[in-house]
Amino acid sequence: MKPRDLLAALIVVVIWGTNFVAMKVGLRWFTPFQLGTGRYLFAVLPLVFFLRPPPVAAKWMVLYGLTQGVGQFGFVFLSLKVGMSAALASVLLQTQMFFTAIYGYALLGERPSRQLLAGLGIAALGLACFGMNYAGPSAASHAETTVAGFLLCLAGATMWGASNIVVRFAQQASPGFDPLAFLVWSCLTPILPFVALSLAFDPPAVRWTWLDAPWTTWIALAYLGWMATLVGYGLWTSLLKRHPANKVAPFGLGVPVVGITSGVLLLGESVTGWQWAGIALIVAALLCVLFGGRLFKTPEH
Repeated sequence: MKPRDLLAALIVVVIWGTNFVAMKVGLRWFTPFQLGTGRYLFAVLPLVFFLRPPPVAAKWMVLYGLTQGVGQFGFVFLSLKVGMSAALASVLLQTQMFFTAIYGYALLGERPSRQLLAGLGIAALGLACFGMNYAGPSAASHAETTVAGFLLCLAGATMWGASNIVVRFAQQASPGFDPLAFLVWSCLTPILPFVALSLAFDPPAVRWTWLDAPWTTWIALAYLGWMATLVGYGLWTSLLKRHPANKVAPFGLGVPVVGITSGVLLLGESVTGWQWAGIALIVAALLCVLFGGRLFKTPEH
C-alpha cells in the first residue's frame, strides 16, 4: 500500500474504534431510537442533494437500510443503553465476519474454508467466556454489562452480516455500483422506522428533549453520521476498490484495540477476567480466518 492508503486505513480504524464512545455519549441524552434517527439524518445531509441515486434497484437500498441501519445499529444502541460497554461492543461486533460467512453459505452457496470453520470454533469458545461473566455469585457485580446487552449486541452483529450479503447481491445486480451513492441513499431508509419506533416506545416526556440536548451530544451525532458512516465507510470502500480484500481486511483487527482503549481511557470502563479471555479468543478467531490459509494449506506433492 502507498502511504496515503495506509493513512486512510488507520483513520478508519481510529474512527470506527472511537465511534462506540460517541454512541455512549449520545445515549446519555437521547433514547436509542432518537439516536438512530439523528445518526441517519446527519448521514444523508447534505450529500443526498449532491449525489445522484445509484443505478441500483430500490429494493437493495431499502434492504440495506433496514439491515445495516434499523437492524445493526438499532440493536447496538439498545445494547449500549441496557448494559454493554463501548469496549466490549467493539469486540463483539467483529463476530459479523462469521455471521457473514454463515449467510454466504446459506444464501450464496459459498463453502466455508477450513480456517473459517476453525475460527468459528474459537469464536464460540470466546462467546462462552463472555457468557461465563454472567454466571456465578459474582455476576451481579458486573452491572456495567448485562445478559440483555450482550445478546442485543450479538443481534447487531448478525444484522451487520446480513447487510454484507445485501451489498453482495446489489453489486452482482448492478454493474455500475457506486458504494458512496449507495450508502448515502440507503441511509434514507432507517429514518422513518426509527421515528416510528421512537413514537411507539419512547415515553412522551422525552420525545422533544432533543431540542435541549447539550452541544456534546450534537457533536456525538455529527461524529456518528458524518465520520463513522460517511468518512469511515467511504474510505473503507475506496481501499477495497484499489486493493485485494485480504490486504484491507486485517486492518479491521485494529478496531477492537482502539475500541477497548478508548472505552477504558475515555469512559472509565472496566474489563473482567472472563471478558479478557473472550476478547483474546475472538481476536484469535479473526486472526485464524484472516491468516490461517497458510496453516491449513494442503502441501503440494
